[in-house]
Amino acid sequence: MRPVNFFRSLLASTIAMCLLALPAQAQDTDVGGVRHPASVSVQGTNLQLNGAGIRYKAVFKVYAAGLYLNQRADTPEAVLATTGPKRMHITMLREIDANELGKLFTRGVEDNTQKGEYARLVPGLIRMGEVFSAHKKLMPGDTFTIDWLPGQGTVIAVKGVAQGQPFKEPEFFQALLRIWLGKNPADHLLKDALLGKKA
Repeated sequence: MRPVNFFRSLLASTIAMCLLALPAQAQDTDVGGVRHPASVSVQGTNLQLNGAGIRYKAVFKVYAAGLYLNQRADTPEAVLATTGPKRMHITMLREIDANELGKLFTRGVEDNTQKGEYARLVPGLIRMGEVFSAHKKLMPGDTFTIDWLPGQGTVIAVKGVAQGQPFKEPEFFQALLRIWLGKNPADHLLKDALLGKKA
């Protein structure tokens, strides 16, 4: 082998080995035509997409949802135990009455919460219902986020605008997460998707 060819071969091998040694970059995820970034910044913390999926009602797509955490969690218990900021990001895929959506979320909390705990959540749920009813309708492409911000509480933002003061109680955010991750989730396939489980 000629020296020039030898060095070219050596250089190519070295570059290939260096590329293999680089950590794999997390990829954005497309679900139902909605792009979920691989990471987002919440309260100055870089959160990773834990999983994303679609909420179906019968055969109709209602919304796409993505769960962001600061570390990987593949069980509901692990998600709830994760410290630091958390985010549920939801993008509507069809028109829906916002007041009805608020009622569905309240029912989802009730279906996944013990009676004693549910009674303590009622004031927060009433306020959350008011947040959604104020928007009348949510259209395809409209977004909202539910963030847990340590030291502040749960912040609901609709179309990028925070709605009122944070909900202070930590158990309120946990109860909202159980709408999707509880024993009686809104959609079992969406639950698995948010936990990063492949269909």
